[in-house]
Amino acid sequence: MATQVSTAKLNGIDTEQLRQTMDAVSANPESGIARFAVNTSWKGGTQSETRVDGWQLGGKQLPRQFTISIDEPPELLGTNAAANPQEYLLAAANACMMATYVAACSMQNIELESVQIETSGELDLRGFLGIDKNVKPGYDEVETTVRIKGNGTREQFERVHEWVMKTSPNYWNLANPIRMVPR
Repeated sequence: MATQVSTAKLNGIDTEQLRQTMDAVSANPESGIARFAVNTSWKGGTQSETRVDGWQLGGKQLPRQFTISIDEPPELLGTNAAANPQEYLLAAANACMMATYVAACSMQNIELESVQIETSGELDLRGFLGIDKNVKPGYDEVETTVRIKGNGTREQFERVHEWVMKTSPNYWNLANPIRMVPR
């Protein structure tokens, strides 16, 4: 059976295709199981390179080819050749929330003019450096500010914001503990 893809888009989102995807996953939950994986190699000093070689959706392997370079600033012994892991972490959270805001607004027929997300967090290097065992190596909190402009009402944007906080995977990943399984 051929699937007809709609050419109508709002904010760059094909809302009909999104509805079809939602219906398909609702009817067959296994088709909505997504698995992402990366492979990171050390490149010397604080530099690393992460490869994305594909992903899985509904048990099917799908091709993707990307390389992500990572480094630290000179003050943290790096060469400043790329963003550092913390910047990628915050960027990944922002990008995931951004995609969710745009999709949610599009599904509510809200035409967007702009969306900006600013995220920051503060680390105490005494935790990372192992200087003080009472200091955690990670964030106590991450602050996020969203600025969104479009033809939606304040109430519509508040509903979209609530939806994003409930459904954005990377917002959830930062806001809730994740079990890490080291081997």
